[in-house]
Amino acid sequence: MLPRCFLFLGLIAWAMPTAAATPAPGAAGTTVKADTPKTTSAGTQFVVPSDWAMHAGGNKVTLDPPESGSQVVLVDVQAADADAAVAQAWKAYAPARTWPLQVATDSAPRDNWDQVRVYNYETSANDKRSVFAIVYRRANQFTVLIYDVAIAVGEKRSSQLRAISDRLLPKGYKRESFAGKKAHPLDARRVETLKNFVDSARKAYDVPGVALGLIDHGKVVYVGGLGVREIGKPEPIDGDTLFMIASNTKALTTLMLARLVDQKRFDWNTPVVEVMPSFKLGDADTTKQVLVRHLICACTGMPRQDMEWVLNSRNATPETVMKSLAGMQPTSRFGQLFQYSNLMAAAAGYMGGHVLYPDLELGAAYDLAMQKQVFDPLGMRQTTFDYDRALLGNHATPHGLDVDGHTAVAGMGINDSIRPARPAGAAWSAVTDMLRYVQMELADGLLPDGSRYVSKEALLERRKPNVALGTTATYGMGLIVDNTWGVPVVHHGGDLTGFHSDMYWLPQQGVGAVILTNADAGVFIRGPFQRRLLEVLFDGRPLAQGDIDAGVKRLKAQVAAERKRLTVPADAEASSRLATNYRNPAVGSIQVTRNGKSTVFDFGAWHSEMASRKNDDGSLSFVTISPGADGFEFVVSGSPDSRKLTLRDGQHEYVYDEVR
Repeated sequence: MLPRCFLFLGLIAWAMPTAAATPAPGAAGTTVKADTPKTTSAGTQFVVPSDWAMHAGGNKVTLDPPESGSQVVLVDVQAADADAAVAQAWKAYAPARTWPLQVATDSAPRDNWDQVRVYNYETSANDKRSVFAIVYRRANQFTVLIYDVAIAVGEKRSSQLRAISDRLLPKGYKRESFAGKKAHPLDARRVETLKNFVDSARKAYDVPGVALGLIDHGKVVYVGGLGVREIGKPEPIDGDTLFMIASNTKALTTLMLARLVDQKRFDWNTPVVEVMPSFKLGDADTTKQVLVRHLICACTGMPRQDMEWVLNSRNATPETVMKSLAGMQPTSRFGQLFQYSNLMAAAAGYMGGHVLYPDLELGAAYDLAMQKQVFDPLGMRQTTFDYDRALLGNHATPHGLDVDGHTAVAGMGINDSIRPARPAGAAWSAVTDMLRYVQMELADGLLPDGSRYVSKEALLERRKPNVALGTTATYGMGLIVDNTWGVPVVHHGGDLTGFHSDMYWLPQQGVGAVILTNADAGVFIRGPFQRRLLEVLFDGRPLAQGDIDAGVKRLKAQVAAERKRLTVPADAEASSRLATNYRNPAVGSIQVTRNGKSTVFDFGAWHSEMASRKNDDGSLSFVTISPGADGFEFVVSGSPDSRKLTLRDGQHEYVYDEVR
């Protein structure tokens, strides 16, 4: 189980990991050298990702990544309904092991499918995998996708898994495209349509507040707030309310680097060690390969190591963040796979600050560089890395879901933990400030008075593809370019506890938007809002509202299904067998305390009440349940004389040992 906030941070299209089996004996397989369009026996279109093998026989197609023990399976069936179709598909797949169904929910149909239904299966943490199936129906023909992949493979190859689903289309269907169409102006009626959509979605997901801004042909046509800063309090959101913008900070960081490229401090292809000799990765050969552009391209193959700053931030500094890079090695080749690294992005910002102010501490140098190179020239007067300043003024309070799925105020502890790695995501900003940034992007580097702020060449280099995100989007340097609907949309999301946001602009149409939310459920509004913006601009098919309606039902069903597996408060007898203190050198310490009937894990910078869960494999887990910090799972292991807890993320395992 991944923390709920971590399902959002990775920009991954499929937020569910997977499990595995082996191909049928004697099945003929072909490994492709590039993403290759194919069709199933019923004509359903899909893509085989580069370096994957395809085994096809009868009504079944098995797709194998280079790592053994993981598959994506496509099965064509005719059945009375989706439940019958998924049963037939599992029978055709015939894996060595199956898992019980946890919850089945409908997604909003699109791409000419009449029905899309998702089946999530129950796995235990020690399985190190996740399993789900998606049933696609067109008339009476079903194609069932079974995702049965090891979690480590699922994270590493998330962009390739997205490629499979990007073009999973009915026979002969061509996706709706707005290419070549003229966009409508965002007049008062269309602005009101977008506001009403966002406000309705906000209420449906029980998000207390949203700040929204819209630009048309370079001019701000709307800026304002919907809802309140904090649940149960009357203060409204407005255009000047500060939110944490999280990973939207990355694009601002690369903008600072673009200014330094213009100033000839370095260029995008300068080896990092030439401008920051202290920079080190896992070995000398890897270190020498890293150019400036690689620090924030998500293309170097460096896996996430977020647990190390989220859980061990009490004594962390920019210097310790930089030193931690020395323990990192890529798990894929440069440019091969999208792998999102907050620590590498932090290094990008600290390198830029160090070049400008080599005598300052890394954090202070970065803060000053951003103030002088980005915030001041763009007139972003409220944007800051100063938490104290932000929290004293007009700011939004973060919210999460409690264990029963109700919106509640979330603690700021995890959000504090990003400070040592702040170029990756620690900025506070308001929608008015973010619109100034988007205006400059739409103007190709010009300020409102017509003066040149940054060269067009350096600015646009940040949008050029460095690595694929599926088949319809690419990642540049802190920016995504999405061509799903035939027109390029440049954007980037931001996700921290209780704060989820996005910024978008359509360079060809001169249109931009910023949306900032103050609850974890706000993450589910961002994608539908982008779609609704396109619908309003181009008279697109009305799909966005269906995404909201289905998404709300799916979230409630998933939270309820997970709640059934938890014992709250944590089982007293199981809790009594925990040690008082645990430690892991990479992720720090845990102090176990009791507060009445509650069991609390204290990580130093933040803490959470725990639930317990007896897993299907006989193991016992303790799971964080405090709003915004929920979903960190610790599996009990060891012996009474040497008690241990195991925590996992996508590609790492951390074992905490008892401290006596």
